[in-house]
Amino acid sequence: MIALICFVLAVLASPFKSKIRLEALWHRLDERIEDLSKEIEATARQDSNCERLMSVPGIGPIISSAMTAAIGAGDVFSKGRDFAAWLGLVPKQISTGDRTILGKISKRGNRYLRVLFVQAAWVVLIKPKSWERHGLKSWIEAAKRRLHRNVLAIALANKLARIAWSVLAHGRSFEASNFGEAAAQSA
Repeated sequence: MIALICFVLAVLASPFKSKIRLEALWHRLDERIEDLSKEIEATARQDSNCERLMSVPGIGPIISSAMTAAIGAGDVFSKGRDFAAWLGLVPKQISTGDRTILGKISKRGNRYLRVLFVQAAWVVLIKPKSWERHGLKSWIEAAKRRLHRNVLAIALANKLARIAWSVLAHGRSFEASNFGEAAAQSA
């Protein structure tokens, strides 16, 4: 796949290649990506862990299969915060005396999964009509008032990662009604 992309870029750099050949290569690349996406989706639909993960908002076949491949059933971590820390989605913490200062996210751990969870958070954030259905409305609106939109996306990615770990570790699908009540109590 990378070789095909390099070849397409080489064709772009050469002024003597025809536009028709470039379009054919581009269509071939699109077809290959579509085939791989269908294969990943079919594989994810066959795995019960992936099926449960896809019930979490923003998580589809790619994220669910990547997460299952990386951590299995989630028993490697004792709690969701440990998983989020492993992904690098928790802020660095500096504590002195009675004062705790939270810094930037650590960005340690699995970069690929971290990027996927941040993308999932953006997908959820750009669809405000789905917030209520997923039980995230009160939490997102409260966070939106106090956080910059980029920080909000990271905070939501952290929350989604913790929810996804819980879904895997407890072997249950995501249930918005139970989560919505808990979010309203914590906000």
